[in-house]
Amino acid sequence: MTKRLVLVALVLVVAGCGARKATVSSPPAPRNDGDVITPSPAPSFLLRDQASHLVGPQQERGHWTIVTFLYVHCPDVCPLVTNQLAAAQRVDTDLRVIAVSVDPKGDTPSAVRHFLAVHHTGPLFRYVVGSPTQLAHVWTLYHVASTAGPNGTVTHSTFEILVDPKGRERVFFDSRVTAHDVTSMLKQLHA
Repeated sequence: MTKRLVLVALVLVVAGCGARKATVSSPPAPRNDGDVITPSPAPSFLLRDQASHLVGPQQERGHWTIVTFLYVHCPDVCPLVTNQLAAAQRVDTDLRVIAVSVDPKGDTPSAVRHFLAVHHTGPLFRYVVGSPTQLAHVWTLYHVASTAGPNGTVTHSTFEILVDPKGRERVFFDSRVTAHDVTSMLKQLHA
């Protein structure tokens, strides 16, 4: 649990959606191929997706699943993460994605459906929404920080958790995740 909190705190500092800052002249951070962690149960929840189906990681047992936290009006990181995860799903057609909204006001079902269509996600890419209370409960379970930013943006923790078919968290990826990172890690874990 302590490792997770440290990783989440680091990720929040490194990548917050909509929190554009002045460019600094430090070297780029090393690429994140994923941090394998000691398996622990992924927290369970049930929220409605873009098709009004109840979705949660516990329902995806038997499949590799990525849980991530996004919002559809994000000007920077969330669309990139979405594109990379959708590309990973095109390579591994059994991979599931559950994107949890961090913007209960702006992530309406119609906005979510439009966002997913624009980013060419498939049917196994589920984007769950809910009331502020419902979503805040899931954010707490996953140690996600989310605060309103300027001009309708949301600053939030940006990471992806790969959950194994037994429902255990296995790998953390940061906001720089690529489809190759995910598919390579899946091959490594299958070996």
